[in-house]
Amino acid sequence: MLDRLNKALEQVESNLDEPVDAAAMARTVLTSEHHFRRMFSALSGMPLSEYVRRRRLTLAGAEVMEGRDTLLDIAVRYGYGSAEAFGRAFRAMHGVSPGEARRTGAALNSQSRLAFRLTVEGNTAMRYRIIEKEAFRLIGPRARVPLVYEGVNQPMVEFVKGIDDATSKKIEALSDQEPHGILGVTVALDPDGGEGSDVDYYQAAATSAAQVPEGMAALEEPTGAWVVFPFERFAFPEAIQRIWAYAYSEWFPSNPAYQLRPGSNMLRVEYDEQDPGVASGELWLPVEKSTV
Repeated sequence: MLDRLNKALEQVESNLDEPVDAAAMARTVLTSEHHFRRMFSALSGMPLSEYVRRRRLTLAGAEVMEGRDTLLDIAVRYGYGSAEAFGRAFRAMHGVSPGEARRTGAALNSQSRLAFRLTVEGNTAMRYRIIEKEAFRLIGPRARVPLVYEGVNQPMVEFVKGIDDATSKKIEALSDQEPHGILGVTVALDPDGGEGSDVDYYQAAATSAAQVPEGMAALEEPTGAWVVFPFERFAFPEAIQRIWAYAYSEWFPSNPAYQLRPGSNMLRVEYDEQDPGVASGELWLPVEKSTV
């Protein structure tokens, strides 16, 4: 799959003066557009749209400095409808306007071409299981927080700290199926799922309950398959966050029969009473059989 990802990236380079066709790139990778976008973001640390924008502005910067074409010609070539829109995007990446860069020979930023490589490390091997689940609900308090791939997500931490014991007991009482207990549930709002993008985060229970307690929200999960990664005594949160990286960089490329489907990421965590810096549990990701 990584070879196909790199072939898809070649389409970006050959069409930098045209709108990015994520669906065509996904077909090259033999997967869904949803899966392709999420995998790209997880592997590269940025959304596909941001990578394309930065690559365009890198090449546009070189042409600005060459001075052969007008700034408007360059703007139009790289998909900007006006010199003003091009100037705003150019300044956002390079810190100077196109005209100033041309006049002063200012140093510009550059986005290198990406290429994905699989690094095999013995300590990254993990167990997994595939589970088919009937439709169920996730019920619990909800907050909108930024997505953080590595390190402490402070808004998420503050949200969890703000849930009182009485509410936590209500959530636990709702749990009547796998994964049991209070779950950290993440729902991406941006299809690219880039660092810093908004997600809806729940402290919720997987349940068949019909009633939603006051102050909580319900999320409907359809019948479908899940890949489950169990972990024991992982450092929190750094080592647990790396499970997502493992899934995208190693598990999915090694198991091309499965791809992500739209749905929630569910994390069950149990903290060690003797060492609260480590935790055990499971990560659940929604998957489906690849149809291509």
